[in-house]
Amino acid sequence: MKKYDYLIVGAGLFGAVFAYEATKRGKQCLVVDKRSHLGGNIFCENINGINVHKYGAHIFHTSDKTLWNYINQFAEFNNYINSPLANYLGEIYNLPFNMNTFYQLWKVKTPEEARLTIEDQIAHLSIDKPKNLEEQALKLVGTDIYEKLIKGYTEKQWGMPCSELPPFIIRRLPVRFTFNNNYFNDTYQGIPKGGYNKIVEKMLEGIDFQIDTDFLKNRDELSAKAKKIVYTGSIDDYFDFCFGDLEYRSLNFEHTELEIPNFQGNAVVNYTHNSIPYTRVIEHKHFEFGEQETTVITHEFPSEWTHGMERYYPINDEKNNSLYLKYKELASNLSSVIFGGRLAEYKYYDMHQIVASALATVKKEFDV
Repeated sequence: MKKYDYLIVGAGLFGAVFAYEATKRGKQCLVVDKRSHLGGNIFCENINGINVHKYGAHIFHTSDKTLWNYINQFAEFNNYINSPLANYLGEIYNLPFNMNTFYQLWKVKTPEEARLTIEDQIAHLSIDKPKNLEEQALKLVGTDIYEKLIKGYTEKQWGMPCSELPPFIIRRLPVRFTFNNNYFNDTYQGIPKGGYNKIVEKMLEGIDFQIDTDFLKNRDELSAKAKKIVYTGSIDDYFDFCFGDLEYRSLNFEHTELEIPNFQGNAVVNYTHNSIPYTRVIEHKHFEFGEQETTVITHEFPSEWTHGMERYYPINDEKNNSLYLKYKELASNLSSVIFGGRLAEYKYYDMHQIVASALATVKKEFDV
């Protein structure tokens, strides 16, 4: 007789939400993760009282009140507002593009002046149907914003010239004609006080888990423990890459502790020129308004993905999406395995979308 109802592969948000909800319904769950910690990419390491986002900055944001109330049952959130800055060769600009940005670029003081400046730049380009990302961005925001704040950052992020990237990557760019530096338009946003670990630990409280456990290397032994599997790893890996690799962009992080109280005065600063190898610098203490005597910063370097590296951004072009559909069809034939999460669905998810997807899976599985 199998000990568990569900073996949940991956202790990130999707797996933790599913485990929590299944356990609430009287199911026995075992959660396994190949990393040495719980939490997946939202894991935080505490360094001198600073919660360091080890896998990149995570800010929870949503306009769905139900989702916001759901996540708030696991931790109290602060009132952090994401207001990143851009550094272009030493020039500082506010993001997203708003009246502060336009004043910094052109010294315009009214929305009408800013709008006319952008329209004039676009009119000189004569782009009808954008054939690539560069043309798409130019058609949306004109030359100055594109050259200083989009081009270099995007080319570093994707490892290709903007002229060779598909236009769908930037379908629209937020342009605000107000002095509003809030990056997100969502009603609710914040950082859990004490870090994201509290959320996952509370979700998995009382639930069996194993870290440093690679499901794919111990598939038969682990599968024998449960009636059903919830798999949140990479879908192509599950099927031994039988159709080939799904492509991703990866990231490398360099974390540095500094013996100063404040390095850059902001949580997130993007570096938008190609001559700077990293895309942004994160100063973690500012997510929680820390006043520690030291600080921790992270330089974020985009890179090509190869086997053995973490997968971050799916390359959802036509070739990869077609490949994913082949794997999805194989997955649909496995009644004893549920595939969910960003890697299993080959889809970029923000945190609130992961929670929503997990809850939708729970609803489907338990018909509530």
